Amino acid sequence: MTLLPTPVAAFGYLLAAICFIVAIKGLASPRTARRGNLIGAAGAALALAVVLLSTEFAGANLAIVLVTIAAGAVVSVPVARRVAITDMPQLVAIFNGIGGGAAALIGLIELTQHEVLGVQGDAMAGTAIATGIAIGSLTLVGSLVTFLKLQGWMTARPVVLPGAPVLFGAAVIGTIAGAAVVAATGQVWWGVVVLVVAGALGVLLVLPVGGADVPIVISLLNATTGLAIIGTGWAVDNVLLLVAGTLIGAAGTMLTLAMARGMGRSVSGILFGALRGSSTAGSTQASDRPVRSATPEDVAVALGYARRVVVVPGYGLAVAQAQHVVAELVDALRERGVDAVYGIHPVAGRMPGHMNVLLAEANVGYELLVEAGEVNPTMPSTDVVVVVGANDVVNPAARTEPSAPIYGMPIIDAEAAGQVFFLKRSMRPGFAGIENELLYSAKTQVLFGDAKDSLAAVHAALKTV
Repeated sequence: MTLLPTPVAAFGYLLAAICFIVAIKGLASPRTARRGNLIGAAGAALALAVVLLSTEFAGANLAIVLVTIAAGAVVSVPVARRVAITDMPQLVAIFNGIGGGAAALIGLIELTQHEVLGVQGDAMAGTAIATGIAIGSLTLVGSLVTFLKLQGWMTARPVVLPGAPVLFGAAVIGTIAGAAVVAATGQVWWGVVVLVVAGALGVLLVLPVGGADVPIVISLLNATTGLAIIGTGWAVDNVLLLVAGTLIGAAGTMLTLAMARGMGRSVSGILFGALRGSSTAGSTQASDRPVRSATPEDVAVALGYARRVVVVPGYGLAVAQAQHVVAELVDALRERGVDAVYGIHPVAGRMPGHMNVLLAEANVGYELLVEAGEVNPTMPSTDVVVVVGANDVVNPAARTEPSAPIYGMPIIDAEAAGQVFFLKRSMRPGFAGIENELLYSAKTQVLFGDAKDSLAAVHAALKTV
């Protein structure tokens, strides 16, 4: 006997689905993102409560479920609270993988039930189960590879195995054929075969991707997680899973296309470019070409007498945890009457919104975060651009060098400003692995050192200007 009658459970699922939809809407803007997250979490908690209260558990199954939930909470809550902002993409990758893995596991469990009942008479259920297993396994393994790349536990450069196109094609055919057999026969061991072959396909899909394209693949795998959840929802006849999977799949697809457009590239080029002989990563060696060096005092003088300043943050700002220091510097400039804002590139950092989240930690007003398309027209009238830990998003090669992996990517037009200061640790190239000719321009100077220390020194020097 269950505690919730079917109509009440259905109404609870409807409320949870509405929460998910409202949450997605809230995530569309930095101003409402926090509220959207809370609403989405409330919807998930409501859905979980409805499942627990409306399901008739046999034997010790309820205890197993509760222990599993508790174990997951014990692991995930500390990890999520302690993760550094620089490691957020890796956390997203793991979340994607866990979602896909859960869908694949549920598919296998459902397959054992259908094998007993005879799945041959239910083609739709068999197809849904096979889809959940295949896409879930691909997502799990592919997400693990993206995590390893971003975490630095394996090379972030493209890895193309000998005969990779043939292996990839064989894995695709094997996954589809195996899934068809699962749908037709309902045999568990064929489900395991699909699990393994689809996992291999996930490896072959992600290995050739490198450089700045890895976060785009994370977004794509988020979309495939949604597809796996849809298959699972169909298999277990749960409408809420269908709704959630559809939302995740649609949002992930739209985000993937938006990120690819922000990079000026196609999704097919990102996934299969290395197989055709192109690459998404270049050299990791530091350049020995001479540049004009600056001191904190040089930067402070230029900023103090400027009328308009644009700060372009990047991944290096996150690594140095310098968001609070740069916010203090910009606030000091604005107090002096300088029109100082932040130029935000859509793919700065390692994922969309990375810089927005980072600067929100320092209580930077949203009105000071200006997107690239809006800040570029003002660059000719900008006196100083300060590039903090960014490189690729201001690299003119995106316009001038057809062989560059970032060619065609919209950039922030820092070269159009009167003066440019780069804050860098060294002369190593950016994530795309190519040199930035703007570094050697007559209007550019480089302030070497840790971004947090450099910005603090500039802020201190500004007080004397």
